[in-house]
Amino acid sequence: MTRRGALLLAVAVATGTAAQAAPGIRVEVWQDPNCGCCGGWVRHMRGAGFEVVAHDTAELDAVKRANGVPEALWSCHTALVEGYVVEGHVPVGALARLLAERPDIRGISLPGMPLGSPGMNGPKTEPFIIYTLPRDPAAEPAVYAVE
Repeated sequence: MTRRGALLLAVAVATGTAAQAAPGIRVEVWQDPNCGCCGGWVRHMRGAGFEVVAHDTAELDAVKRANGVPEALWSCHTALVEGYVVEGHVPVGALARLLAERPDIRGISLPGMPLGSPGMNGPKTEPFIIYTLPRDPAAEPAVYAVE
């Protein structure tokens, strides 16, 4: 995706017209076949216009380790989007920002399964803190966004 395309996606997400802005952006997600909230996140991404390919697997730990996700930042599914790792119930807005800015990081994570996050039932009870996944495994994750 071009920088212009990523910026258009970010604007579209902010204005609620994302379904027309994200065609051609592929999201590959690895999920437990028995996890309903993973399916909810997939629907959230598809609703924003992303092309989502879901892979059911019982080997999620191996997927997370292979993609450099520290255990403290694990959630219930792991996705790859344009060279970035996206761990957990990350909202579309944070993903759009990542694709627009293209920071030199491995990816982003919303650890755990926070209530009210995309795919999770219940009311949002606290801000979502989204962390960076640094390229250097020895580096500490930093806060990337608070939504």
